[in-house]
Amino acid sequence: MQPTTPLSRFLPYQLSITSNAVSGRIAQEYRQRFGLSVPEWRVMAVLGDSGPLTQRDLTQRTLMDKVAVNRACKVLEERGLAARTPNAQDGRSHHLGLTQAGREMHGQIMPLAVEMESRVFASLTAEEMAQFRTLLHKVREQVGDLDTDGIDSGNIG
Repeated sequence: MQPTTPLSRFLPYQLSITSNAVSGRIAQEYRQRFGLSVPEWRVMAVLGDSGPLTQRDLTQRTLMDKVAVNRACKVLEERGLAARTPNAQDGRSHHLGLTQAGREMHGQIMPLAVEMESRVFASLTAEEMAQFRTLLHKVREQVGDLDTDGIDSGNIG
């Protein structure tokens, strides 16, 4: 008989619900103050950090479903926070970049995001935060290298 692990101790589940709790709490602030959903803010954050990208690049960098990225991009464009420009390297795609209004909103949200991060992680020491970042990076790298042969479900968390 194989031992089983209760769901409450299953690390992918713990990581998922913790991520949802943190994202959900921070998303309340973005939604109330700026009218942004989590996917919209994630797209804005990536564009604010990297500059214009294709939707394919956004999907890869955010690890969000391409439909969610597409919807977020459309909303940002409709609100005048992002705009498309032709992709000179590939005539079939476009780059999405923040407009001046998008950059201004991004500039207002980033200090809020940093402040929320400080509040969420206030119980951790600087050393624990550094270790936590290192551990998250290791897990993320391992997931990228994971051979999925033999795994039946694509969503285990």
